[in-house]
Amino acid sequence: MVTYSPIAVTASTTLSRARHTGAPVVVNAAAGLTLTLPAAKGTGVKFEIVIGTTVTSSNVVIQVANGTDVMAGVAWGTQDSGDTVNGWETASTSDTITLNGTTKGGYIGDRYMLQDVAAGVWAVSGWAQPTGTEVTPFSAAVS
Repeated sequence: MVTYSPIAVTASTTLSRARHTGAPVVVNAAAGLTLTLPAAKGTGVKFEIVIGTTVTSSNVVIQVANGTDVMAGVAWGTQDSGDTVNGWETASTSDTITLNGTTKGGYIGDRYMLQDVAAGVWAVSGWAQPTGTEVTPFSAAVS
């Protein structure tokens, strides 16, 4: 059985099919960073991104490689004022996930799974623990 050790990331990185597939990518950057996905081609490649250090300033951003790729899926977040779970679905133009250390998540243990399912499309599912007035982590920010 093949096992893959987690890969710690502390600076902005373009994820690589060869280097980052199959191993958890653990983000250890309290001041934030940007992770850029490769262009979606329908290869089936999967990336698992885990927050290893809570974001305390700036943002952790997960974004597509170009202005035509999009993300399709859902993120789930616990509500800090009760036993409620919020869900946010992507829009047809979503291409970026932003974790800000508060309302959008970015706490140690938050996790996103992304899979290249078709040319131009990354399937996404995420689990996070946002605080305050929780809001969607998805946006259209790549041009």
